Amino acid sequence: MLRKIRIVLAALAFVAITLLFLDISGTLHAWFGWLAKIQLLPALLAMNVAVVAVLLVLTLVFGRIYCSVVCPLGVMQDVISWLHGIRKKNRFTYSKEKRWLRYGLLGIFIVALVAGINSFVALLAPYSSYGRIANNLLRPVYEAGNNVLASIAEHFDSYAFYSTDIWMKSLPTFIIAAVTFVIIFILAWRGGRTYCNTLCPVGTFLSFFSRFSWLKIHFDTDKCRNCSKCTKNCKASCIDYKSHSVDYSRCVVCGNCLKECKFGALSYTHARAVKRDNTVKEHGEEARDTVDASRRSFVIGAALATTAAALAQEKKKVDGGLAVIEDKVSPKRDTAITPPGSISAKNMQQHCTACQLCVSACPNEVLRPSTDLLKLMQPMMSYERGYCRVECNECSSVCPTGAIKPITLEEKTGIQIGHAVWVKKNCIPVVDGVECGNCERHCPAGAIEMVPLDEEDEMSPMIPAVNESKCIGCGACENLCPARPFSAIYVEGHEVHHSL
Repeated sequence: MLRKIRIVLAALAFVAITLLFLDISGTLHAWFGWLAKIQLLPALLAMNVAVVAVLLVLTLVFGRIYCSVVCPLGVMQDVISWLHGIRKKNRFTYSKEKRWLRYGLLGIFIVALVAGINSFVALLAPYSSYGRIANNLLRPVYEAGNNVLASIAEHFDSYAFYSTDIWMKSLPTFIIAAVTFVIIFILAWRGGRTYCNTLCPVGTFLSFFSRFSWLKIHFDTDKCRNCSKCTKNCKASCIDYKSHSVDYSRCVVCGNCLKECKFGALSYTHARAVKRDNTVKEHGEEARDTVDASRRSFVIGAALATTAAALAQEKKKVDGGLAVIEDKVSPKRDTAITPPGSISAKNMQQHCTACQLCVSACPNEVLRPSTDLLKLMQPMMSYERGYCRVECNECSSVCPTGAIKPITLEEKTGIQIGHAVWVKKNCIPVVDGVECGNCERHCPAGAIEMVPLDEEDEMSPMIPAVNESKCIGCGACENLCPARPFSAIYVEGHEVHHSL
């Protein structure tokens, strides 16, 4: 029964976290958003002491079940390993831990985390790696399927589905996600949990505590027939049947060994009584007397997942069905724009792990991964496809690390993330002599006023004048400016956000 419960919990957690990145309706975060906030690294960065304490206590009691149930990247590896296991069974072997690599990477990871070099942190963080895989590889497939259903529903005059644009938000991030997936796929296909027990800093961190877990896998040498089935089915490569020992720092309590042992020589218990004088055998020492035969099974299962990647071509937008509208091009900003609630560029850089959850949750297509090396893959704002609407605070409600603090809609209207800048050479009234005023009409803060270019000339074209003290940097003016490809007005970011 415990084994079935573990399989169901792992499958549900994996599917729910995946749906967080695929959801286009924005409704699932209210139900499953907490799953992102109980990931270990995001909880540490958000200074969520309660979550971190619970995860450490669970590890001290059960072992590394976090890696088997909660971590989506860990479950994904189990799925890949399970698929290979259908064709080739008994393929694993025992191997000694590579301490220099594990602890070396953990040390570099901690230094990078403290120094705020989160580009490196993001590459190794397991939850963030899976988030990028889901957002860049799985989401286009999901959206394509949704668009097919929307087309079918449209023929029946149904609006149960609506079509969405499929577009690449960042080529570097897509490439990194694809390369990460290929590397993890190969490692999991060949060696099971190789990534978890060699490269993953979260796994290495938890290994310090799993050594002392209350419940562990124990050998009964009187029953063991040295068949080697436990070793050949241990995807963590941590069981040595010859010496009857288990490396608890690498064991993820998957339960494969318990399932494969046909002689009842393995048990998942808190301790092992060996002699009547209370001698306790630890870490695979040879048993000499009768042992307690009670056993517990605690197993993690795998969930079905698709790993296909596809990108659909975006439909061309036309003006009145006649001329193709030229796409907007992002202007070169001296200061990148960070989302409302991020407080400052420094706060974003130090806390963001580039999991892409806010990028996938943004309904206005404003957030996209940065290509700046020091802020690589972290979200930045750009207004070619939309603008930051004052009635939306999705990104602040889904961020699990504290990089974007939760803010109310009322608070958002008073946060200045940047200010608008007018570009004379692109402005339609100046260049073409045609009245416009689009920026003034759509400014939600009333920060733009149309004034004559030449106050002494009655026929002078009307141009926008920006009141920076009222501008919140939402980007409505930049997005809705009809000038193409570069807008005649754009937003320059603030390093530190201001309050009105």
